[in-house]
Amino acid sequence: MQKVEERIGQNSPVAGTGDGAVEQENIPVDIEDVNELMRLRRLKLVQLQEKGIEPYGERFERTHPAAGVVENYEAYEGQRVVVAGRLLGRRGHGKTTFADLQDGSGRIQIYVRLNDVGTDAYSLFGKLDIGDIIGVGGKVFKTRLGEVTIAVEEFVLLAKCLRVLPEKWHGLKDVELRYRQRYLDLIVNPGVKNTFVIRSRIIQAIRRFLESRGFLEVETPMMHPVAGGAAARPFITHHNALDMDLYLRIAPELYLKRLLVGGFEKIYEINRNFRNEGLSTRHNPEFTMLELYQAYADYNDMMNLTEEMFLTVTREVLGKTSVFCEEQEIDLSSPWRRISMIEAVKQNTGFDFETLGNDRDAVRVAGELGIEVEPASTWGSILNQIFEEIVEPKLIWPTFVLDYPVEVSPLAKRKKETPHLTCRFELFICGREIANAFSELNDPVDQRIRFKEQAERRLAGDDLSHMMDEDYLIALEYGMPPAGGLGIGIDRLVMILTGLPSIRDVILFPLMKPKDPRSRENQDLL
Repeated sequence: MQKVEERIGQNSPVAGTGDGAVEQENIPVDIEDVNELMRLRRLKLVQLQEKGIEPYGERFERTHPAAGVVENYEAYEGQRVVVAGRLLGRRGHGKTTFADLQDGSGRIQIYVRLNDVGTDAYSLFGKLDIGDIIGVGGKVFKTRLGEVTIAVEEFVLLAKCLRVLPEKWHGLKDVELRYRQRYLDLIVNPGVKNTFVIRSRIIQAIRRFLESRGFLEVETPMMHPVAGGAAARPFITHHNALDMDLYLRIAPELYLKRLLVGGFEKIYEINRNFRNEGLSTRHNPEFTMLELYQAYADYNDMMNLTEEMFLTVTREVLGKTSVFCEEQEIDLSSPWRRISMIEAVKQNTGFDFETLGNDRDAVRVAGELGIEVEPASTWGSILNQIFEEIVEPKLIWPTFVLDYPVEVSPLAKRKKETPHLTCRFELFICGREIANAFSELNDPVDQRIRFKEQAERRLAGDDLSHMMDEDYLIALEYGMPPAGGLGIGIDRLVMILTGLPSIRDVILFPLMKPKDPRSRENQDLL
């Protein structure tokens, strides 16, 4: 086997965008070789320090972003610029070297010549490693191949990279490693950064949309003495000074509606929720939600608002009104379908729950459909379960599903004509639930009855049922105006607008199972 020392700095001609042969580190498969490369990098660090070169610089004054120079070459041709970024490629020609420099805006080629920087500086540049962060100053020109380049007059090392980057020509392919070490993912997979730029723009566009319609952004507590606002299992923490358990919030709903009682009429919050649930392509225990409430409105107003907001945000962020889902283009400007849950189940199963008279009939239908239900399941909970398992995955085009059973909607107002149903909808796109909204229940007597029913279910072992929140009931007794409320999962919305299949693709640092400390990958040099 060739020694690692001999492999470092070897010229390996491969295709590239710059001028000349490509020099790159050959990343070995064996972990011992990776450790040896890391040791050699640390040796270089010591050698730099012995020569009086500071390997970790301080503030550096830049004049331009890399992409700005490339995109506006005519304005900068022949001009001196100063840029800084990470060294990601190097192509040597004896007394001249081309390299790629990447900053937050993009990449630019740099050209280092012995006659321009001097013998000592050129020798130092040759000893830099892929991944080192440097600052350079020089004049802008184009090579004979037409690539915008900076002719370096001086450079400075700003941060020494002590670990070997993934081989840049193939990128970081290990999906788990991409999520676990997102910083590497962002370095070597440029398209990943764009996803999170789009995410930020989506949230900004939502804020602009709501504020233009008179909504006020507010903040409510992250730690609750009573977990409520959603059917979910909370995380529990403990406050030492007060010697009391608290819950990381599963939803801000009950606090936002307290503000309606206090006189706010249009409010929203974009923030984190925490639910102690499993991991999947659609679930992360920590996720971002938009919740908004509008006094004197109902769920029909929320449907109109949702459709308008999605269309406006998509047009503003993507410059179009369509998205791709499972290779199918979906035009969000088309009128969105509205269908009741009962009708959706009827169309997909042939069973009309409106004609089923009791829980026993519902259990029978579930059995005929091959769906296993709990012995104590009710008509409404079975209807909802059948919908989730059979209908929901088929809702590819934007669809508002209306009128959920009261058993699964403890915070929604009942429909007058059918009090066993509620004024509630959920929005589905690409088979995913994206939004949930109610005509909010503002009757304190009915709310107390439903909280008691939920509490009884908790005592029977259903730890997803709501807790009794006496303070919220007291607030309702002072009078809350009729209102519409809406919750939108920001992460899932970003998935839709970016066409990405997993929620982990749109969260910068998703929760991951800890790695086994005994694994060989964790035995590299510390």
